[in-house]
Amino acid sequence: MKDRAHSVLLRSRKPAIAFAGLCAALALTACGSSGDSGGRAEESSTPTRPPATTATADPQATAKKEALATYQAYWQEMEKLYADPTGQSARLDQYAASAALKNAEADAKRAHDRGRIYTGKVVVTEQTVIKADATGKVPNATVSSCLDVSSWLTVEAKTKKPVPLPSDRLTKYLISSTVEKYPEGWRVTSDEPQGKPC
Repeated sequence: MKDRAHSVLLRSRKPAIAFAGLCAALALTACGSSGDSGGRAEESSTPTRPPATTATADPQATAKKEALATYQAYWQEMEKLYADPTGQSARLDQYAASAALKNAEADAKRAHDRGRIYTGKVVVTEQTVIKADATGKVPNATVSSCLDVSSWLTVEAKTKKPVPLPSDRLTKYLISSTVEKYPEGWRVTSDEPQGKPC
């Protein structure tokens, strides 16, 4: 009976021992320097210095990059919001707040209440951060871009029939947006069409 219990214990430990061995092998592989096929153990244990660029990241450059990424994601979620008659498939609140969020949700609801949805794509080009403050109480950036809504079509939700719109409406125009950094991340807080073609 004692021998049987000992063999069961050994069998149950084999996967754990094998797993520990695999982890150790992976750890050794990860520690080896890439591109050095014949390095000695003492060489691989010497800490390497990180590149200077990562150590001294520019807060302004980081803010600009993050604000632009949020701005792009904001328009992708806007497409989802206007395309869904229920308005529930989009998570615009992850990319917008304040006036931008309230206005978009209210406008999409008005369209949906009239039995309309928007299909197609919003094309955002020439997005540029024209002003950024990465160190203020509320870090923020002002983004200027060219918004092309010529392929973002208003259609009847049931029939998908296009809704007639004024032929002289501006479908490619400049827009200025404010993006602010909240504790939970960057959010577009306002959109201001400039009334100028681009």
